[in-house]
Amino acid sequence: MSRKKEAMVDSLPYKKANWWYRFVKRCFDIFVSFTAILVLSPLYILFILINAIYTKGHPIFFDKRIGKDHKHINVYKYRSMYYDAETNVDKYLNKAQKKQWNKERKVQNDPRITPFGRILRKTSIDELPQLFNILFGSMSFVGPRPITEGELNANFTKEQQDIMLSARPGLIGYWGVKGRSNVAFADGVRQKLELDYFKLRGIWFDLGLIFRVIPAVLKGSGAK
Repeated sequence: MSRKKEAMVDSLPYKKANWWYRFVKRCFDIFVSFTAILVLSPLYILFILINAIYTKGHPIFFDKRIGKDHKHINVYKYRSMYYDAETNVDKYLNKAQKKQWNKERKVQNDPRITPFGRILRKTSIDELPQLFNILFGSMSFVGPRPITEGELNANFTKEQQDIMLSARPGLIGYWGVKGRSNVAFADGVRQKLELDYFKLRGIWFDLGLIFRVIPAVLKGSGAK
């Protein structure tokens, strides 16, 4: 984004979601997620079977995050790490890697990721189970990406937290389209992009993000 455009976004107020926008968005979420789950059901079964072999644990991972109105939610993902990756961190990560994980929830060349898990992450297929989150209403197709309570408290003020949690977290977010894992909390850019979404959001803007994320996923841009 050019400096001129950045300045324009910075000057915009945060948008409130009116009832029409919320209604259309929820109808879209229900219809598209339900349709996609039906169409992709054979692949869901295939990935679960392959993943069960590689992880030797539950093939679906339940990631605890903070959702709309400060509610705790479980975000569904295909497990991409070894079964003891969360409970035995010292087995896989050195001190520097643990520090990076605690800060960003991402580690460069993470040794805990299985070979099949790397494919799932590179193609973003690991996030396909979030279609169920969308169908059940804990997530939306578009919104701020779901984050942990620690990330929320460490990187956002109380006012910013209220803004972030005023909408359902999204499978697709403005931060995800602009940079994905290449943009981090450490330099403050991710926080800005997440909050900028609330200045720009709308039916057409959300649809634009959906279409813009397709090339990023196909290229594997920023995926880890």
